[in-house]
Amino acid sequence: MAWSTSRRPRWPGCCFRRGADVRADLVPVPRVLLSRLAAIGVDVERVLRQAGLLPSRFQEARVHLTTREFMALCHAVEALGGGRDLGLRIGAEARSHHFDIATAAALHAPNLGEALKKLARYKRLVCPEEVTVEVVGTEARFSFHWLLAEGPLPMFLVDGTFASTLALARLGTGKHLVPRRVELARRRADVELLTRHFGCPIRFDASLDLLVFDARALDEPFLTHNADLLSVLVPGLEAALKEQLGQRTLVDDARTALRRRMSGERPSVEKLARELHLSPRTLQRRLEEEGTTYQALLDEVRHQSARQLLVSTDLDASEVAFLLGYEELNSFTRAFQGWEGTTPLRWRGAERDRASH
Repeated sequence: MAWSTSRRPRWPGCCFRRGADVRADLVPVPRVLLSRLAAIGVDVERVLRQAGLLPSRFQEARVHLTTREFMALCHAVEALGGGRDLGLRIGAEARSHHFDIATAAALHAPNLGEALKKLARYKRLVCPEEVTVEVVGTEARFSFHWLLAEGPLPMFLVDGTFASTLALARLGTGKHLVPRRVELARRRADVELLTRHFGCPIRFDASLDLLVFDARALDEPFLTHNADLLSVLVPGLEAALKEQLGQRTLVDDARTALRRRMSGERPSVEKLARELHLSPRTLQRRLEEEGTTYQALLDEVRHQSARQLLVSTDLDASEVAFLLGYEELNSFTRAFQGWEGTTPLRWRGAERDRASH
């Protein structure tokens, strides 16, 4: 596929939102998504009613929802879609002409590693979602976080995101790549379905949702590589990103770094400072200038993570305490009572009772 460098290609949903920061609450949803749902038998009108969205909002090719509205839509699809594999199907069937600008840039990268790097770098220009790719030993770990979402993410969204990322890797390489494993921050369910789709072991009750590739796969070349197209796209993306990053605060970066570390360790202020390329003293001073402290941020992230793990997984309280970096269950229990006014297990029971009614 050849692109002329004399003009900028018009990708659906492609926009360089000057002045938009990472907290801008705009989630682009293509109208074709509703058409695809309807084509596989989903009652779209009922889904929209359940989500509290008016059908008239979807007259344009692409509508922007708030994060709350988008999550309500995903939850409604999950509840009324009529198929446990719906997220997998929607994610795997995505077509290149429906890609957002970040995924389009990724598709035309020279190899899988560069593709995931571009996806992680530019996704924040599309919506308030942060993508992370970390190489740990022989593994490349892909994860994502919705910055403004409240509560556990819909399984439909998690499955769809991982399925679309794997589909991107397979489309780009022209190979049937198989991940090392998938880790899901939810209780065990649909094992055969997920194993059949991803072709790898599935781990449940994880602290984070992770799609894990063999690190060697990052060197796999992309057949869809297009240097001419990237030479047109990247300068505009970088300019928009530079402006956006100039508005991002240290608190944003610290909160994100802490959230990534909720997996069995207590990120010390020294570790956090090192990751943010600051001295511990400078980090603490700058956080205070922005109206918070390291401990306040750590408590905030632990609180959010505790709620998600208790609702979505079958981990007992001691396992949740370990993942959040507490040395003793009693310390976690006291902290949780301070947040919610009750013990972790009583809170979990109440939430499950509420969800069942």
